[in-house]
Amino acid sequence: MKSMRYTSLRTKFVTICLITISLLVSFSVSAQDAEKGQKLFKGNCASCHALDKKVVGPALAGVADRVPKPSEEWLIKWIKNSGELIKSGDAYAIKVFEEYNKSPMPAQSVSDQDIKDILAYIANPPAKKEDKKEDKTAGAPVKEDGNTIMYVMFGLAILFIVLAYILSGIRNSLEKLIREKNNLPEPAEYTRKEKAYLWSKENKKLIAIITLIVVGYFSQAAWYSMKDIGVFTNYQPEQPINFSHKIHAGQNGINCQYCHSSVEKGKSAGVPSANVCMNCHKYVSEGPVTGKTEIAKIYAALDYNPEKQTYGNNPKPIKWIRIHNLPDHVYFNHSQHVKVGKQECQTCHGPIQEMDTVKQFSPLTMGWCIDCHRKTEVKMEGNPYYTDLHAKLKEKFKGQPITVDKMGGIECGKCHY
Repeated sequence: MKSMRYTSLRTKFVTICLITISLLVSFSVSAQDAEKGQKLFKGNCASCHALDKKVVGPALAGVADRVPKPSEEWLIKWIKNSGELIKSGDAYAIKVFEEYNKSPMPAQSVSDQDIKDILAYIANPPAKKEDKKEDKTAGAPVKEDGNTIMYVMFGLAILFIVLAYILSGIRNSLEKLIREKNNLPEPAEYTRKEKAYLWSKENKKLIAIITLIVVGYFSQAAWYSMKDIGVFTNYQPEQPINFSHKIHAGQNGINCQYCHSSVEKGKSAGVPSANVCMNCHKYVSEGPVTGKTEIAKIYAALDYNPEKQTYGNNPKPIKWIRIHNLPDHVYFNHSQHVKVGKQECQTCHGPIQEMDTVKQFSPLTMGWCIDCHRKTEVKMEGNPYYTDLHAKLKEKFKGQPITVDKMGGIECGKCHY
């Protein structure tokens, strides 16, 4: 009787709780997979693609409806190796290849599951913050239901606990009736501490499973919290002068190297001096958005009088705030990537030509860099830097794309020394 009383019902109760916890953990993992798809898109796709407009490649919204069926299978082949799909004679692949000036999409070193996560994000991107506005025509605010499933899960958990409590009371009442009918003695009374001891002694396996689930869940949470320490994606400080890359590099089409003149020559891209700004703004004193306000700050920094077109003797430095910053033990050379590697600024900095205020687009972590080196093909054709190396690598890796990692691009000493 004692074993029945302290084991059977409570074992069922704990089992119900365990199932509920498992469902919650599963939902948490599922949410992380969706979040992973968004992160993968930003890290691997966003430098060439946007959801709603053409960047370097086509807009990806509705891509599953445009490609041949089964769309997921076709997209996995295209993303992993578009060149191979083109060579196979696939009509749609050839059409896209010719539409974009016969420039193939680089092969991507991502798993099938990664691609599925990305496609899931493309199919159902999260609502933008600005969408959460009050709908005045309907007379009620638009509500975001992203956490609805989580609330339902917690509600079910509470329901199970209440149900278990009610069933426990019913069982106790029935046991009491049976004892009274059969003139059975009352069971021995135990303190809560004794009850807990007896239950734990008889349910060691269940306790071990619960412990593993709890430890695993919190270990996972700790890992996801700590891995982002020092990663400043979307860092977007307010600068002393409201300089818009969207107006300069985007609308006016000014080449990045005009202002960042050392990007092809040295380790740093360089911050342009105010004198470079004056090459244009000596004559252009009013902007299309901020008027004379921001350009006047350039004049003040140079102690320049636009009326007399003369410089004074009290110039002051413009205190720009650095956005992209690597640890001291990391070496990165802009000229090696831009001049030799023929990489566009957008590879690391994202669609900079669309930003009014610059932000850090890529995570710039070691894993992100290594992933890029593993999937980026080296542009050797017509590149004198690789004249002697090209033939050797083509012979060594016959029929394979020569990516950066094949020529030492993931050796520790290349970036850490």
